[in-house]
Amino acid sequence: MTFKNELVESYLAAWNETDAAKRKHLLAETFAADVRYVDPLVDVRGHDGLDATIAAVQGQFEGLVFSLGGPVDAHHDIARFTWHLGPEGGEPLVIGFDVAVMDDEGRISQVHGFLDKVPAGA
Repeated sequence: MTFKNELVESYLAAWNETDAAKRKHLLAETFAADVRYVDPLVDVRGHDGLDATIAAVQGQFEGLVFSLGGPVDAHHDIARFTWHLGPEGGEPLVIGFDVAVMDDEGRISQVHGFLDKVPAGA
């Protein structure tokens, strides 16, 4: 596994972590302090903004897990990847595509997210 693959795995682990203290630790390890996360539904900055976003998604999709939907494509300081959100080992209810930009310290400084499949009413 390359460094960028490991960083994406850590990114997904943060989205799956339901223990707030453990999630904050993962956020600090994985994301720059001033990270910007933007997708069609939210535009937040910093660990607190991202943490609140993750908690809200977990509340909306309780019991579902994020998983990597295919290989990570990366070059220079940029990685793109597809993710799935659904029951563990089951058909994903939500599918998205993210582009992550890494800073000089090897943490994610920006995430540009796109939603490819979203259930009605979500």
